[in-house]
Amino acid sequence: MAEAKKQEKPSYEEAREELVDVVRRLEAGGTTLEESLALWERGERLATLCQEWLDGARERLRSAAEDQSSATS
Repeated sequence: MAEAKKQEKPSYEEAREELVDVVRRLEAGGTTLEESLALWERGERLATLCQEWLDGARERLRSAAEDQSSATS
């Protein structure tokens, strides 16, 4: 069950690594139109996932900074 959950939402690093691979494959060419579209769609999902991870990290940092600020005030 834990393995299935990991596949649902990869870590930021895993998603970024796969996204880089998708981009390389698209840039290399040699795939059919259908394969290229599938890669593009996967890349879009991975880019969104990476952005969600970054947004979450940014929010955690903002919250921590606010907590630090209010603790020293």
